[in-house]
Parts: sequence; C-alpha cells; structure tokens
Amino acid sequence: MNEEPQLTIGYSVLADRLKNLVYPSFTIPHKVLVSVQNPTKTKFVKNSQVKYLESSDIGVTKSRNLVLSNCDSEILVFGDDDAVFLEDGIRKCVEYFTSNPNIDLILAQSINKSGVLRKKYKNKSYKLNKFNCAKAGTIEIMVRASSAKIKRITFDEEFGAGTKKFLGDEYIFITDLLKIGGNAVFLPITIAAHPSQSSGVTSYNQTTMQARAKVFNRVFGFWAPLVRALFFIKNFRKTGNLSDFLKFIIGK
Repeated sequence: MNEEPQLTIGYSVLADRLKNLVYPSFTIPHKVLVSVQNPTKTKFVKNSQVKYLESSDIGVTKSRNLVLSNCDSEILVFGDDDAVFLEDGIRKCVEYFTSNPNIDLILAQSINKSGVLRKKYKNKSYKLNKFNCAKAGTIEIMVRASSAKIKRITFDEEFGAGTKKFLGDEYIFITDLLKIGGNAVFLPITIAAHPSQSSGVTSYNQTTMQARAKVFNRVFGFWAPLVRALFFIKNFRKTGNLSDFLKFIIGK
C-alpha cells in the first residue's frame, strides 16, 4: 500500500485567475489543494488530480486558512497563481522537517523570473524571532500543518490582501507561532519563483504606513510605539518627515 504524500501544495486563487496557475510536475509525492474564491460563481475547468475548495469569501487569509484546515499532509507550502515552485528546494526543506521534528515552520527564499533573489537574504540559517521575519512572503513559508493545527495557529483574517489591513499577515502568522513556543527557522534554500516583489514590502506611502502601524500593534502590543519609532528611524529616507513620524508612532 502506498503511503500518503508528506507534502501538500496549497494554492489560494481567485476564480478568474485560476487559468494562470501552473501546477507543479514534481517527482516527489505530493498533493495539490486549491482554494478558489468565487463569489460570482464563475465556471472554471477542473484538473482531475487536484482537490478544489470553492467559497464565496474574499480575502487571501481566509483562503489560506481554508487550505490549512483541509490539509491532511504533514507539510504544507502556500502558493498563489503566479508562483512556480522549485522541486530541489522543496525537497531539501521536506528533508529538513523530517530530520528536525521540533521545527514547526521553515522560511525559505524565492527568486524572480530572471533567477535573481527577490530580497536580501542571509547566506546561513538562523532561528526566527519577532525582529527578523517581518518581510516573510507567503510562497517562502513551509509549515508543519499537523503542528499548526495542534497549536491552533491560523492566519489573522483581519489582515492581508483583500482587507483594509492589507499586509503583514505572514509576519503575524509566524510571530503567533513563536509566541506560544513554536520553533521556526530561516534556511537559505530557494523554493519558489515569483515575478515581482510584494508591493507591501517596498511601499512607504501613507496608506501602507497606516497598515504597518496596525501590524506592529498586533505583534508587539504595549511595545508597538517603540518598535514603530525604531522602524521609522531606520527607514527615515523612505518614510517621510517629522509629522509622519509622530503619526506613525501613535498608530495613525
């Protein structure tokens, strides 16, 4: 009898973008789970090898939570319609999970369509904490799904694309795990290709800064004003003037 695949690749897709999704052709055993947000009941072609979860909801965190709750594999990697996963990197991370049963989450790295790393990554592994994983991208996260369910860790549905607090959902997911004693690590392993950098990471306009302020509230609570001040000072050339500084500190 064949064993159940250890890995699930779980996509979150809007119905009208489902046609863009590139399904992986891995040799390693895996399942594919696709959460399709389809409030307009658009008809779409289904792949017989894929399990679809159709809902009328809107918001990427709701979609990811649906994938997480329906994942019956040990390990889950999150994807979207314009991401392409790389088998060699995925395999290495699966092997790391197997060799390190205490690890709940791996944050890996990704490249753009030209094969260039999408961010500045360290070239060695390190444990994650509240201060070193704020730029985490969804397609760079692999989670031990069984552990996340036991620990009752989900994406905060008040954050993420499709909401007013449109960024920071991955960061909150990781730090929520850390707050209850979960173990997470960064590995300098490339697991995905994606065409561009996330706008939430690179933008420093007023709307984005307001959303960031709420993320810091969620992660740091009482200490959020201090952390916001340090963030603003570090990024002063990008973030603005003294008036913006004061607004950001008080969370407006």
